[in-house]
Amino acid sequence: MPAETLTLTILGREYRVACAPEEKDDLLRCARYLDQKMAAIRDSGKVMGADRVAVMAALQITQELFNAKTGDGIALGDVRRRLRELNALADEMLAPQEKLFP
Repeated sequence: MPAETLTLTILGREYRVACAPEEKDDLLRCARYLDQKMAAIRDSGKVMGADRVAVMAALQITQELFNAKTGDGIALGDVRRRLRELNALADEMLAPQEKLFP
């Protein structure tokens, strides 16, 4: 599918971006969320300058991502760590099998 061109408005500035049609709705939601975060930071009056507002918004969103939880209340970081451990264990257990099938 050909990419679509969207115009996103973030903190009063327009940005043209290309995306796959199936990603359009998610990208629009992300842009609205980012715009809201940046506007809240700017409106607090504690941070001046668009570049600093953008960095602070990026830090807040990153912190939210790192602290995200699954539906069961388990931290996603813990899930990723445990999956890496299980993957390593599976690799270790399957290694002897590779000798049987050269």
